[in-house]
Amino acid sequence: MTSDVAAARAARRTVLQDGRAKAYRPMPATARRLAFAAGLAAYRRGDFFEAHELLEPAWMGTDDPAERDLYQGLIKLAAAYVHDVRGNPVGLAKNLLGARRRLSAAGDSSRAETPTSGRAPRRRAETLDLPAIVRAIDERLAELEAGSASVRLGPPAI
Repeated sequence: MTSDVAAARAARRTVLQDGRAKAYRPMPATARRLAFAAGLAAYRRGDFFEAHELLEPAWMGTDDPAERDLYQGLIKLAAAYVHDVRGNPVGLAKNLLGARRRLSAAGDSSRAETPTSGRAPRRRAETLDLPAIVRAIDERLAELEAGSASVRLGPPAI
């Protein structure tokens, strides 16, 4: 086997997340940190599709469950507002629910003090007020449940 083939196989690894195999494309911590910052900046300027695209390599680039939850929660939050812009309330609600679940898990993990907890994901999670973001998601889900086709409150601040 050539080194190129071996490298390609190694790059196609997976990690288990909620009992399912998910893509794992190792990415250095520095690159994940830069992707995180760029994804947050895109989200904050309202470029939700770009935020999703920038955060996805960071999500696939780590095998740390807490860090994956943080990135995937933010990806789902951004995707929710892509669906909102497209007028798809079902996609909006589905992604808000997914974002809520992942960000709640990331918040729980960031407070956990276990020997295997990485410091980098905890620091990233601490740069965001995850409980406030989850509460904001809950407000938007309640608005949708009340029959709104879109969320008047707009996307949660992060």
